[in-house]
Amino acid sequence: MNGLDLGVVGNGTIAGLVNSVGNYQWLCLPRFDGEPVFNKLLGGGGQFDIWMDGLVSRSQSYDTNTAILRTRLEAEDGAVMEIIDFAPRFETRGRVFRPASIVRRFHVVSGTPRIRITLTPETDWGDRKLPAVRGVNHIRFNDGELAFRVTTDAPVSYVLSGTSFLLEQDVSFILGADESLTDTVDVITLDWEERTRQYWTKWARSLAVPYEWQEAAIRAAITLKLCVFEETGGIVAALTTSIPEHEGSERNWDYRFCWIRDAYFTVTALNRLSAMGTLEHYMRWVRNIVAQSKGGHIQPVYGIGLESDLTEEYATHLPGFRHTGPVRRGNQAAEHIQHDVYGQVVLGVSQSFFDSRLISRPGIAEFRQLEPVGERAFAVHDTPDAGIWEFRTIAEVHTSSAIMCWAACDRLSKIAAHLGLPDRATYWSERAAIIHKTILEKAWNPKVGAFTASFGGDTLDASVLLMAEIGFVPASDERYVATVDAIDSTLREGNHVYRYKTEDDFGRPKTAFTACTFWHIDALYRVGRVEESREMFESVLSSRNHVGLLSEDFDPSTGDLWGNFPQTYCMVGIINSAALLSKPWSEVI
Repeated sequence: MNGLDLGVVGNGTIAGLVNSVGNYQWLCLPRFDGEPVFNKLLGGGGQFDIWMDGLVSRSQSYDTNTAILRTRLEAEDGAVMEIIDFAPRFETRGRVFRPASIVRRFHVVSGTPRIRITLTPETDWGDRKLPAVRGVNHIRFNDGELAFRVTTDAPVSYVLSGTSFLLEQDVSFILGADESLTDTVDVITLDWEERTRQYWTKWARSLAVPYEWQEAAIRAAITLKLCVFEETGGIVAALTTSIPEHEGSERNWDYRFCWIRDAYFTVTALNRLSAMGTLEHYMRWVRNIVAQSKGGHIQPVYGIGLESDLTEEYATHLPGFRHTGPVRRGNQAAEHIQHDVYGQVVLGVSQSFFDSRLISRPGIAEFRQLEPVGERAFAVHDTPDAGIWEFRTIAEVHTSSAIMCWAACDRLSKIAAHLGLPDRATYWSERAAIIHKTILEKAWNPKVGAFTASFGGDTLDASVLLMAEIGFVPASDERYVATVDAIDSTLREGNHVYRYKTEDDFGRPKTAFTACTFWHIDALYRVGRVEESREMFESVLSSRNHVGLLSEDFDPSTGDLWGNFPQTYCMVGIINSAALLSKPWSEVI
């Protein structure tokens, strides 16, 4: 798995990554974009590791329909142990309990395993270890702004010194706030584990999953929910930073922020499964962004706490994933001009105006707040921007951005009609028509036989495949069918699709972009190549890691996963393609 043999545990406040031998590779505190205290993923020394004497086999899986991760280790002498990892999440006193805590339970299955536990969190992005202060049954780590406590019923002396010992009975660890627990650690661990299990199984049971590929869709949905920072409703694009798109690419970005584009796709995918809570949380976040913009420029990405300043810096004390730097914190994309965001803002909240299931449905006042976003979309639809792929030195009139500007005006027209505002419906319909006509005239290249990446251009970009999904043209349109064929022959390698194959700021891409592969699968289905789309979908599912997760990129030549992990775009693709391609329930029951 080239280092991405990782499972995710989280609860909507924090999230961590655990590898297939039970070692924490990544955990940021006190939230997704915070300080990485366990940072081995990027070559640091921040550890929460387990060593087992005579280890001969390992396996890892999630407990069914939950975010509880179980790692099984077996030794040559027959000793077997399991590590149960989770972040507590359950309903209590009328609210969801989701503290900045992780729980680890080391369970003896058979024999007497001999183990060593290493707990050495770091701070300042790998610059130094956090000082440890011993208590009777806990270890405090306090460095001013960053403070937490690890409470355990394991021998504290052994943990602090890294001494190996015989595990004769179960032991538990709770990493959380620097305060005493209300009961013994074992009692709390077992209680939280069962209540967390009940929460996730209940939530999964509420999903309207497709008949086929149910397990894949449920795992994708749970993973997407783990990427939602529920305090504000912001959704991170991934839980990591600086995992490169391929070795030596320097395409190492910090994805622990909320891209309006990625969040829109996440919300719509969960809506397809009837997981409406995410839409309600995200609506709050978007409304704040719209209010903050005052009808002007909207950044493509903000912090999960609505931060607009995401200054990009290098973390020089971390060597990087597989020693492939640089390691970045912050993201310059916040400074980019990307016109697709206006369509994604409107698309992301459109369903909320029509869905009677929501507790707080928006109305005319909220529609009025969105109209300046539409005005901005109309004003910029035929002007250059950085595009959906956030080019740093290339500015063109990107077709995908123009399409999203059309979507903003089109959906505002539909919302106005639904709210009984015929004058506004006509107004926005007319603007959508103007943009539609412009795109058809300037993005279609008859010599290439396809809609191209930019107005008047001659190169292909997989993002134009979204035309049919958002309703810009029907999938039966001859130009769309021709575009699908052109992308199939040009950007596809095996069963994986590249974003584009032209030179960009960092040269020519060397890995396929998994989200584009899913877009192409859906496009093939829509143009009638059904069996091919199903075969391609099955192939991509087989490229997931051992617990069903995907990263941003895939190397068709080696089968390796690359890019930030797990990427919401990719998990969205699993849900969308499964829902589109699956046989309907009515055919099988």
